[in-house]
Formats: sequence, C-alpha cells, structure tokens
Amino acid sequence: MHYFLTIDNGGTNTKVVLIDEHGAQVDVFSFPTKDIEPSPGFHEIQLDELFKNLMHAIKTLINRMKVPISEIVGITTVGHGKGLYVLNKDNRPFMNGILSADSRAESLAEKYESNVNQIFEISHQHVMPSQAPVILKWLKDNRRADYDQIGAVLSNKDFIRYLLTGKVVQERGDASGNNLINLKTGEYDSRLTHFFGISEIYEALPSLVNATDCCGQISKDVARQSGLPEGLSVYAGMFDIDACAIATGVLDDSLFSIIAGTWNMNIFPSRTLAPDSSGLMNSLLPTNQYLIEASSPTSAGNLNIIIKMLMTAEIRDAQASGKSIYDTLESFLESTDATFTKVLFYPFLYGSNLSPDAEGSFIGLRSGTTKSELIKSVYEGICFAHRQHFEQLLAVLGHRPKAIRMSGGAVNSPSWVQMFANVLNLPIELTDVSELGGLGGAMAIGVGANIFNDFGEAVNQMTHVIKRIEPDPRQVDLYATKYETYQTFGRAMDNQWEQLDLMQRKMNTIDD
Repeated sequence: MHYFLTIDNGGTNTKVVLIDEHGAQVDVFSFPTKDIEPSPGFHEIQLDELFKNLMHAIKTLINRMKVPISEIVGITTVGHGKGLYVLNKDNRPFMNGILSADSRAESLAEKYESNVNQIFEISHQHVMPSQAPVILKWLKDNRRADYDQIGAVLSNKDFIRYLLTGKVVQERGDASGNNLINLKTGEYDSRLTHFFGISEIYEALPSLVNATDCCGQISKDVARQSGLPEGLSVYAGMFDIDACAIATGVLDDSLFSIIAGTWNMNIFPSRTLAPDSSGLMNSLLPTNQYLIEASSPTSAGNLNIIIKMLMTAEIRDAQASGKSIYDTLESFLESTDATFTKVLFYPFLYGSNLSPDAEGSFIGLRSGTTKSELIKSVYEGICFAHRQHFEQLLAVLGHRPKAIRMSGGAVNSPSWVQMFANVLNLPIELTDVSELGGLGGAMAIGVGANIFNDFGEAVNQMTHVIKRIEPDPRQVDLYATKYETYQTFGRAMDNQWEQLDLMQRKMNTIDD
C-alpha cells in the first residue's frame, strides 16, 4: 500500500493529513492557524511559531500512526493562495507571513484595478488587495527597510516546502493566481512587476516548478524534529482551491467546485480564458487547463467572527456540557427554514464582493429581532455571497453545471449544505474525505511518483462521492425572493460606502 502526507495550511486551520492510495483518509492532526492582527486590516502569522507547530503536528501524527513509515511515498504542501511570504537575501525568514485575509493594501488594489486593462492580456487576473505584488508595493511605500531585504518571494505552501527542504522554488499555479505569471507562456513576465511599481522584485522571483514535481528532500534538521525520514521526497503541491477542486473530481465544466471556508471560492476548469469584462480570475491548473475563479473573503470566516461577537454565553454553556457551539447551531438550523428570519446580513467583515469599501451589515433589525434571527441571517448571507459569484461564473460558461462539488468548513453542517443547495438551486455532492486539500495533495504526489498516469486516473481511484443533496423547491422560491432583496439593497448602497469610510478615517484621526 502507498501512503501520502500533505501539509494543508489554511487561513483558519493547519492540517497534516495521511491518505492512502485508494483515497481513504487514514489520519489527520490539526491546529489553529494563528492569525495576528497588529493593526486593523493587517492579518499576519509568526513564521517561527508556525514551524514549531508544524514539527509538533507531524511528529504527533507519525508517533500514533500504525502505517510503516517506509510505505509513505512522499510529502507535499497545500496552502492558501495570495498573501506574501518572503526570505531575505540569505534565504532566511525575517518578517511575519501575510495571510490572504489581509486588506492593508486595499487602496492600492483599487488604483491598480482601475488600470487593469494594461495587464489583463498578460496575467488574465484582476487585482486584489492580498495579491503578492500589491502587498509588495505597500511594503515598498510603507516599510522600505523590510522591502529592501527581500531576496525571495514565495506563496504560503512554497514557504512551507522551503522549511522542509531548504530549497527555494515556486509552483506555477500559485504564482499564476498571484498576478505574477503570463498565462500564455506559463512564465514570469517583467511587465507585471513593472506595472505594480516593483520592477526590482523580478530578480527575487524563484524558479518555477509544476505541482507534481519533486522539489527536494526532507532535511536532516526537519527529520530530527518531526520524525520524518531524512531524504523523504517533497513534492511541489498546489494552491488550496486547485487541490480541493481536483480532489472532488472537478476536472471539466460539467461540475463546479465551491469552497466555503475562510474564503468564498467558486470555480470551474476551462480550456478557454474568461474575459476582462467578466470580473473573473484566471489561473493555471495542473491538469493543463485554466481555472476560472470568482472569489472573495465573504464565506464561513464571517460566521466565526459573529459567533464570537454574539454567542459568548452559548459557547461557554456548550463547552460546559462537552459540546461544540456548532452542535447547538446545527440543531437550531435543522428546526428553521427560509421564513425564520427577515433580516439580511452582508458578510463583508474581511472584504466585499460588491463595492470595495463595503463593510459587514445587518439590514432589517427591529425592536423584536432576536439573536437567533441574526445568526440565521449570517448563514443565509454567506450563501447569498456565494450565489453572486456563482452567477458570475454562469454568465461566462453559458450553461448550468449538473452539480456542485462542495468543500470547506461549511460541509460539516448538513443543514447549511442543504441551504446552499436551496439558494443555488442545484444538487450538491459531497465526497467521503473531510480534508480535501490533503487528498488533492496526495494526488499530486501519486502523479509525481508515477503511481498514477495523470490526475484523471488519480480521481478515478481516490475520489468517492457519498452524498447528493437535492434542492427543496419551496425553499428555492423563498430564497430567490430573499436573494433578490439582498442584491437590491447591495446595489443601492454601492456608491455610499466611501462616505462611511471617510467618517471612520476622521474618527480615527480624532482618536489619535
């Protein structure tokens, strides 16, 4: 039997996942990804602490597994896209990593997006605040001493692979989703760094590799701290949305992949690129296709924040009874439908998929509104934000997929998955592996190690759909009415958010 190890570093949790060649999830060890917020809109991670936590996680899993370590073929890394992880000119970490939820460079992103026609035919990407070139420009303007030390620019998973091997390389798919790659050539293009005002960074872009390439071996120091065999092959791996899409068997446009986790990700593979006018992102898939993406930080991460804001007592009570707050919420969702709340929630706590300045909001509060109604509206608002992106994809594709393969933290709630089916009016299919990033990484190792000829063969052997959730026609109609109102209010506010931003800036100045 062949076994594969994946480190999946998400924005909320980091997992070490052991998968066998038939796609069975043998074991997983997870720990929270510690997001520190030194200033509003700044989302960072301490890299020395990340390394220590990774070593502990791997060692714990290895010590308890019943699999002969000699049967582990290799290890790979899967990670959140965008964000920024840099090394100095001696190839050493010297500053915190910057997570994909970071919005410090929002005003820069707006400026560059207004001129995106200058580069769209190169990268086929729109501009987002957490893309590496935008954050690099922010560092150049605001933390020049740090900027001048940069010797290598990496994505999240490429940085973790560097920790394991000491080798500095970058995988194409991640780089293509970070506005660094010419999608026609699959290589870096100096016109992109020039556009972002960071021409000197071009020399700090590492050699490119493909997802299935072997990129080094476990170092002696990592072997000592983690229990992994020294010399174990380390494979390039994938951007998490690539890994989840492939793991769920989304290999053509007859299926969509939706990831409802820290980010709101909605994607399908394509042989053709989405045009500039669509507002969609294009990147490279390791299946020799393009990944068409509509995304924003408007998904389940918002629910986590609202629960902490509004449900402190309920969290304490659940813990006292040996339960999770999510067990309590699942019982609540099971007993309610679309008529329960008339409140609308806009899940823009980390950013928006409407106006760039839009912020999280409840609309429709009355004196009799209950906390339960607010919580229900948060679940619904996140579904509506996904539907908005879903409709963007449909406008380009021209036909509806036959089903949606769903992943991310939201799939742990059966009632929420049913709500997604009702809001999107399409069947949702779930696979038997909970850690899909881990499964996608395992497939990359399997293909790279020639255990499988290609990803299609890997999917045939390792992906197993175990559940299909059909939309409820009555709920579909009710949610269609709610969604129409959600969109109407969102459009009405489109040009008003700047005024709120100006007021907030003025108040901050007075506070200082």
